[in-house]
Amino acid sequence: MVAELLDETDRRLIALLRADSRLPASSLAAQLRVSRGTVQNRIERLTARGVIQGFTIRTRPELEANRVRAIMCIAIEGERSSSVVKALRGLPTVDKVHTTNGRWDLIAELDTETLREFSDTLDRIRTIEGIASTETSILLATQKL
Repeated sequence: MVAELLDETDRRLIALLRADSRLPASSLAAQLRVSRGTVQNRIERLTARGVIQGFTIRTRPELEANRVRAIMCIAIEGERSSSVVKALRGLPTVDKVHTTNGRWDLIAELDTETLREFSDTLDRIRTIEGIASTETSILLATQKL
């Protein structure tokens, strides 16, 4: 398992990069109490191994005020999970799909530009063969913990 291959320095480095992926290597090195070269080598190694899969940005929430984000809980008919996941993977407005236990088989994270696109996404998902039922909740606000 990949997590077992990470030492404490790797974990701390990843945490610092999550908070601000633009921190210079020299700043990361100072906070981790290692050399700049060590930080650069670790970032390269973590990226090459697929532990770090990319770097991204966060925008101010008011810049995305019109976006519609939601969580859709999905119940699957029989043994059709893989075909449903494959169909969901083909929809650009489905950001992530999680398998789960309990009442729902899958949880899909939806991210759309407009309510019209959101409605169209719901219509498309509901027609996927193998979906027994869905329940969707729009995310109104997100709190950073």
